[in-house]
Amino acid sequence: MSKRVWLAWDRKPESSAESYLEPPGISADLRWVSGDNLPALGALAGEFRGGITLAYLDPPFLTGKKHYRVTRGREAETGKILRRETVAFDDRWSGMPEYLDALGPRLEAIHPLLAGDGSIVVHVDSKTSHYVRVLCDEIYGPEAFVSEIIWRYRRWPSKTQNFQRVHDVLLRYVKDPGVKPRFNQLYEPLSASTLATWGTRKQRAVIGISGRRARSSSTAAESPGVPMGDVWDIGIIAPVAKERTGYPTQKPETLLERLIAALSDPGDWILDPYAGSGTTLVVAGRMSRRAIAIDLGVEALDVTQKRCAENGLFISEQEIRCEVCK
Repeated sequence: MSKRVWLAWDRKPESSAESYLEPPGISADLRWVSGDNLPALGALAGEFRGGITLAYLDPPFLTGKKHYRVTRGREAETGKILRRETVAFDDRWSGMPEYLDALGPRLEAIHPLLAGDGSIVVHVDSKTSHYVRVLCDEIYGPEAFVSEIIWRYRRWPSKTQNFQRVHDVLLRYVKDPGVKPRFNQLYEPLSASTLATWGTRKQRAVIGISGRRARSSSTAAESPGVPMGDVWDIGIIAPVAKERTGYPTQKPETLLERLIAALSDPGDWILDPYAGSGTTLVVAGRMSRRAIAIDLGVEALDVTQKRCAENGLFISEQEIRCEVCK
């Protein structure tokens, strides 16, 4: 059965988006809000204060350039493949202060939305990660910082007099350090040496008279693997991959699957205020989570509509679209 997706559309730039959460007679577990995420986050507080289990942010990376969505189509007359570029978003800033001044209020607006056991994950690169971490420390408190996840990937090498950049940084903070956070342990496969020595059985430490570990043995129970570490080797989306949309900065579904599986349970609400190509919305729907995605870009909306349709998430445009902020 297709899931209902509510698409809220703010057509008025001067609008505050305060009323967009009031579509009469429409209930949806997956929601797309097309508009500025700052007023949208403020409006969410009416319904979702303390109700978001996981907020995932993939903001601009301060690249200093425009980013383009690439689409390809075959010309009817000649059969030639045509390549078309359209602006997806503008990542040009006057400098780090302006960039942080834009990100800070959005981090603040998310804080009251998080559940007591909820988490926020901010996805950045090595150029901005230390600045963003200090900003998050100021807003959430340094004691709320719980992990720095390194996403390591392989890509085509670039010409540079430096080591190749092959990782991003994901900073995770919890809403309340005094509350046990929502966390589901994930596992990695056992190493070849462990399999050779112990097989797939769980290991058990044998403690000697001195209280120290004397040796190890194995039990009859199967081992789930090694508890997952904070360095994740996940490949980038291949040029010919089915999930590739042509949207710049699109993140692999495997990355979001891992985050959502670890930091939420089925039925929980997930928030992505920089939705881009809609990966969070699509993955959340597939994993029986509820989700809210926000983005200002027309290209982001178009890409996400197509992806949701391919995944059976849209019923019909007429049922889900509503004018707001009139």
